Amino acid sequence: MTLTRKLLPLLAILATSHAHATDGYFAHGYGVKSQGMGGVGIALPQDALAAAANPAGMGLIGDRADIGVTWFRPQRESEISGVGPGVDGKYDANDAENFIIPEFGYKRVINPDVTLGVSVYGNGGMNTDYKKAIPLFGNTAPRMDLIQLFVAPTATWKINESNTVGVAVNLAYQRFEIKGLQNFASPASAHPDNVTNKGYDSSYGAGVHIGWIGRVNDAVTLGATYQSKTYMSKFDKYKGLFAENGDFDIPETYGLGIAVKATPALTLAADVQRINYGDVDSVGNSVNNLFINGQQLGSKNGPGFAWKDVTAVKVGASYAWNDSLTIRAGYNHASQPIRSGETLFNILAPGVVQDHATLGATYVLPNQSEISFSYMHAFEEKVKGSGSIPFIPGAEANLKMYEDSLGIAYGWKL
Repeated sequence: MTLTRKLLPLLAILATSHAHATDGYFAHGYGVKSQGMGGVGIALPQDALAAAANPAGMGLIGDRADIGVTWFRPQRESEISGVGPGVDGKYDANDAENFIIPEFGYKRVINPDVTLGVSVYGNGGMNTDYKKAIPLFGNTAPRMDLIQLFVAPTATWKINESNTVGVAVNLAYQRFEIKGLQNFASPASAHPDNVTNKGYDSSYGAGVHIGWIGRVNDAVTLGATYQSKTYMSKFDKYKGLFAENGDFDIPETYGLGIAVKATPALTLAADVQRINYGDVDSVGNSVNNLFINGQQLGSKNGPGFAWKDVTAVKVGASYAWNDSLTIRAGYNHASQPIRSGETLFNILAPGVVQDHATLGATYVLPNQSEISFSYMHAFEEKVKGSGSIPFIPGAEANLKMYEDSLGIAYGWKL
């Protein structure tokens, strides 16, 4: 455990680098190939990052290793109205706007029925870096930085010729820092000295991810996956901010997928994924717990971001142009996690994008290794506040965001 605690922070810096994700705060897909197909992967494993979507997929990809990197550029903006001069106006949250997100996967066949591997990936995160102070929050420019890393050792078993199951132990690491929330210390917090400007704090935890992939016939494959809540140690430095004295677990997810070999060259795939943000109090509790019910920040029923559970629908297509070139495209739609009445705290976490269009390609090199590319655009989305600043009647906080990413990965068969 001591070695793990030393390695995970280093891996987090290498593998997440302050990401802001897209299906809420989860990534739209894991692995460059999946990212180019709208994020599908529950029934269509394509590389050694497959365990992130469905651990069973690691049993169907052969011996291989993959390493990649994605350039990610979210554009975040908030607007406050109805408060008065010196507060009303637009606030740019892009003082930091370009992020690099690496990924890594490795898998080996142990015998014809058993495989072992590991996928290392950034689960997601939230980042805002405002260029000026927001007077409702404090006297310095607010900045929030949350990153989450999964290291997922994975084993798969081939039950028969048509069915494979897999299990991954998700070893998770989080790193968090926030600045500029001086106005939410005393008396709003149960621990006023542990709300803001405390530097980075770390959190560790674990969960389980299980999955199944079954081949119905030569054309149709189905998949199912369940990932438990990842129970994390508390952010002690920020026990006055997050509910339950600094608790910030990673929510459970589950999903179904299908892949169809429509022609020898064309594969179509679709996933439906559910992310239960509302089951994590620090994410799901309402700000009204503070302003209406009098529950302080950091208390058992303290306020959070009031995110709703998210359903993400992903569709993608892959076409083998020839023996060397495969091209991909996809679309991803996620339900809106942020209610119009809960935009105030979400100035810090404006994860409002819902629709993502993707493109991708893989080129096989002469040595049979391969290089893959992906592009994603998350279309601009706005959430306008409605009764969103409860202590100032008629005042509102509005959110706006769009994103772009570009990924490249190198994979080789072992």
